[in-house]
Amino acid sequence: MSTERTPGRSRRPATAGDPRLTVAVITRDRCASLLRTLDALAALPERPPVIVVDNSRDDTTRAAVRGHPAVDRLLRPTANTGAIGRNLAVRHARTPYVAFSDDDSWWEPGSLRRAADLLDAHPRLGLLAARTLVGDEAAEDPLNAKLAASPVPPEPDLPGRPVLGFLACACVVRREAFLSAGGFHPLLFFGGEETLLAYDLAARGWGVAYEPSLCARHHPADQGRTGRSFLVRRNHVLTTCLRRPWPVALRAGARLALAAGAGRPGARRALKETVERLPAALARRRTLPPHVEHAARLLDRQAAGRREEDAPP
Repeated sequence: MSTERTPGRSRRPATAGDPRLTVAVITRDRCASLLRTLDALAALPERPPVIVVDNSRDDTTRAAVRGHPAVDRLLRPTANTGAIGRNLAVRHARTPYVAFSDDDSWWEPGSLRRAADLLDAHPRLGLLAARTLVGDEAAEDPLNAKLAASPVPPEPDLPGRPVLGFLACACVVRREAFLSAGGFHPLLFFGGEETLLAYDLAARGWGVAYEPSLCARHHPADQGRTGRSFLVRRNHVLTTCLRRPWPVALRAGARLALAAGAGRPGARRALKETVERLPAALARRRTLPPHVEHAARLLDRQAAGRREEDAPP
């Protein structure tokens, strides 16, 4: 992996911005979208330094971002790191808190400063999940309502609503907590990788909370490009095998097998790759402590209720 600083960072006044935060951005072959994100981040009042992890196949992105005023450091792994690129960025960050953006997302003004204030005020807080608005019309991401309705009981030393999920491009982490939990798991690579990190943070005593006063903007231009549905199916089963009791894992595997048998889009590929990765998952299996498993079961029951409501009469 190569790493380089960009000269544009020196254009900012030394006293500008909030010194508590870095923004980590992962990108792959989407130069125009990345530049839009960097421009939006550069315009924030917090003026956060940005670490870009470039998973691209050529030097186009490197040439485009060189000298951009937002970019503090460009990391170029030798292979596509997927979500693990965020781990690289956090390790290189020099601030106590790190916000994540993808190359098609950014933060609304003031949200990062408020996130840092909340992390300062709540020392057990490991991760803050923000409200996400999608597209030029600022539509509510469906995940917002799910997080707001989390059945996990409130905790007096945490802000917002305790959750065991979030959107990776709309969260802020305490660097210490993120590193202690191991960051995003290498076995999952990409797609639904957030749940496992939330489990691992909670298992180590860190709080994970949804705070709708924080807001990220997401402008996905080409949904489906990464086969996300297939990856989410695969990683859901792998996550249960890595952390949940065997009955939960077996039910998840059985649902995927039934979907594959029914010819659901992406299910056969998801099942094949789940089986291929299963030995590695079993070798790294570590079940959740009882209090986190209890919270996970509350969420399971909530999800089962939603499936029943959505079923045709």
